[in-house]
Amino acid sequence: MKRFAAMAVIAVFALCSVIAEDLVEGLWKSIDEKGAVTAAWKIYQTDGKLFGEIITVPGQSDSTIAKDCKGTYPGFPVQGDISKMTVIQTPFIFNLKMKATGQWEGGNIIDPKDGKLYKCKIVFRPADSKKFKKDTLEMRGEIGLGIGRSQFWERTTTDEIDGLRTKS
Repeated sequence: MKRFAAMAVIAVFALCSVIAEDLVEGLWKSIDEKGAVTAAWKIYQTDGKLFGEIITVPGQSDSTIAKDCKGTYPGFPVQGDISKMTVIQTPFIFNLKMKATGQWEGGNIIDPKDGKLYKCKIVFRPADSKKFKKDTLEMRGEIGLGIGRSQFWERTTTDEIDGLRTKS
């Protein structure tokens, strides 16, 4: 009986860890309006908030500094001067809160190319064989009052990310 109880507890913890992960979490490749891959990202939760870090940028060294960013931004989760941090492994998506499963808002995204700060919303769009051929993230950056634009990112793999790195 004790063994059954222990197995039941383990099963519950395993199920909770699966449920805790939201559909937006994981590895994604950002794709611009021309269809070009601009970066590979890791999207993850910490303390109930959503963050995103760039893993690699095609054609760019992993040691590239985000020199076009300002020194700091309101609510940025890392101490220090952002303009002296590497583009890789800096949480340019930060402090989003869950609205519903697969929907996050209320946080920000910084464009490391020009240092501009935007309000950020993320919505998971499952593959439906119609509009979305693959699992997709709708990444929306806004300047305010709903004015902004969306990009549609695709889920990726570590192998695909390694391929992006070899093109660097």
